Amino acid sequence: MTAYEVPKVWQWEEENPSMGGNRPTSGSRFEQKLPVGEAPFQLYSLGTPNGIKITVMLEELKELGVEGADYDLYKINIGDGDQFGSDFVEINPNSKIPALVDQSQSPSLKIFESGSILLYLAEKFGQLIPIDIHGRTETLNWLFWQIGAGPYVGGGFGHFFAYAPEKLKYPIDRFTMETKRQLDLLDQTLAKRPYLAGDTYTIADIAIWSWYGRLAQGKLYEGSYEFLNMDEYTHVLKWANRIAERPGVQKGLAVEYQSLN
Repeated sequence: MTAYEVPKVWQWEEENPSMGGNRPTSGSRFEQKLPVGEAPFQLYSLGTPNGIKITVMLEELKELGVEGADYDLYKINIGDGDQFGSDFVEINPNSKIPALVDQSQSPSLKIFESGSILLYLAEKFGQLIPIDIHGRTETLNWLFWQIGAGPYVGGGFGHFFAYAPEKLKYPIDRFTMETKRQLDLLDQTLAKRPYLAGDTYTIADIAIWSWYGRLAQGKLYEGSYEFLNMDEYTHVLKWANRIAERPGVQKGLAVEYQSLN
């Protein structure tokens, strides 16, 4: 293998003509009119780990009997580049799912980034986040841990293990090491308490389960369960399976997406 010679100034050499392809620029690529329903919340998303955080959260709120948590759900096909349409970029200038609009506010309120959406919904309805300072802070500790740690699993381990055009030992070793370190951290924590922030199920569990719970169940990347030797993380597995049995979680995974057209 020829070593990569790092240029003094990086240039984008392989232009991707696909509307959904990555580019070193941001912003909208085409005019778009997103559909808008009658429900209080308009959710534009996809069933990825980050996307299911929000459908699970909204379904959990509905299971708790919260009024005003109804939502219209629209599919943003990131392969087709829906996230680069003008209306979507107006909601989320970073062109990533999920994106949420709260129509119950005047004017309507745009919220993007999954952690921000979870926190917004928890605070708006006073659910799934403790009110005492210790519980709230521990919940936010773990919520922000997931936001910072998750890219090592998705963009790191998942990409090089499952999606990269060729298997490369160095990045797979590097990101497998970090993913297993994170799983060990979760396993040690869950050996002491039933949920990440303590005795109560919170938005921290929703955020972390969507990535690490699904990973623990072997539902993110084919072959990863055996490769990561998931059987050794017994406490993570028990936690992941317990959360997967929640009605709100099951409904959040099964919800139907409406087309943009």
